[in-house]
Amino acid sequence: MADRALPNVPRTRRQKESQLRVLISGASGLIGTELTRQLESTGHTVLRLVRRRPESENEVNWAPTARILDFTLMNNVDAVVNLSGASLARLPWTGAYRKEILSSRIETTHALTDAMRMASSPPPVFLSAAAVGIYGDRPGERLTEQSMRGHGFLADVVEAWEKAAHLAPEKTRVVTFRSGLVLGAGGALGRLETITKLGLGGPLGSGGQHWPWVSLYDEAAAIRHLLTSQLSGPVNIVGPTPATADRVTKSLATALHRPYRFAVPERLVSLALQDAGEQLLLASQKVVPEKLLADGFSFRHETVESAIAAMLDR
Repeated sequence: MADRALPNVPRTRRQKESQLRVLISGASGLIGTELTRQLESTGHTVLRLVRRRPESENEVNWAPTARILDFTLMNNVDAVVNLSGASLARLPWTGAYRKEILSSRIETTHALTDAMRMASSPPPVFLSAAAVGIYGDRPGERLTEQSMRGHGFLADVVEAWEKAAHLAPEKTRVVTFRSGLVLGAGGALGRLETITKLGLGGPLGSGGQHWPWVSLYDEAAAIRHLLTSQLSGPVNIVGPTPATADRVTKSLATALHRPYRFAVPERLVSLALQDAGEQLLLASQKVVPEKLLADGFSFRHETVESAIAAMLDR
């Protein structure tokens, strides 16, 4: 695909000039849309992988399930960002949907790493999404990138997902960024926001379980940071101030000027949503962004309250 913005500019020169060509899968999603906005606003070129007929010169068709992707594209990009994967918020997790959650992540990642290995000059950087679900339910623990994996369906999915990412070529720097609850308009808090607006907000379970959160802006900004950082391996992308579920949901109610009094017992959450509820809503994960902070990344939204305010402002 031709690039009118940077015609025939060698990769090394683009990198020195801080003008990168970034290939993104999942660019139309919540995170991908914000990441594209931030990258393009700072002078980078974004190429988007799409499963339909391309509608612009910056779109490239692919069929990840069949592992169909023009591998020569990899010779002309500086980084690949993999954001593809079926939504975890779609409930219930039936047996068929569990398979889709896993396959949608593994197949897209394999399609990308296959193309990289076939390229004569593979991209130097591969940033592949992962999730804090790898830590499982760990009440009372401070979880860093060095923490052992936990147990459960999500831990199994993320472990397989990260292994697939590391099939990239040896000289490609691979980062598997483990995101938490991304607070942005239309994101994971969408259903809770609707319930809260109806005046039905309240604690979920004990409310004391830690929910790893991050603002949408900081999620994308951290990914941008990782493009030019020297970090590799797992990196936690979560806000710097841990918050309990009660603090998150109460902050949402306060920001919406709605009551906060309808508690949902843990047993009811488990009964209604089964292990999806247990792993998404009731699990306690006090995850900290140790690598990002040590690498000098600065968060715009340091508290869950400021992240929720930004979410509602958008």
